[in-house]
Amino acid sequence: MMVSASSRPRLADLVLLLGRLLLSLIFLHEAWTLAVDIPATIDIFAKLGLSAPMALATIALQIGAGLSVAAGFFTRLGALALALFCLATALLFHTNFASQNELLHFEKDLAIAGGMFVLAASGAGSISIDKLLRKRTNRMHPWLRAVLS
Repeated sequence: MMVSASSRPRLADLVLLLGRLLLSLIFLHEAWTLAVDIPATIDIFAKLGLSAPMALATIALQIGAGLSVAAGFFTRLGALALALFCLATALLFHTNFASQNELLHFEKDLAIAGGMFVLAASGAGSISIDKLLRKRTNRMHPWLRAVLS
């Protein structure tokens, strides 16, 4: 079977794939770190004034949305969720700007949120599950079609 030039991934799609993988890595790694020792994670969250369900929800969000972004499956929703998560993390936990480390974490969270907002606006590109699902858009509900486009 001959592959046409239009069906091959473009450089932009390869860059989007690389960007998605790199952006998702920090969330998947952090979720793994938190999930490996749930009692310690719950204790850390408690010291921050957060409940055990919030700790579990954070792990679930990071795994679910992280895999969503990495695989290009409902990418826009996963990226938007992680962008909002990063903004909340920056504004709630990294506001002691007298500490250079806290300022760095604040700026890092804002930068990651920015990358996720760009990804939410651009979509996953052609190397994604979203692209495979878009081929079946004529049988999809309009809101689902909009999320995948």
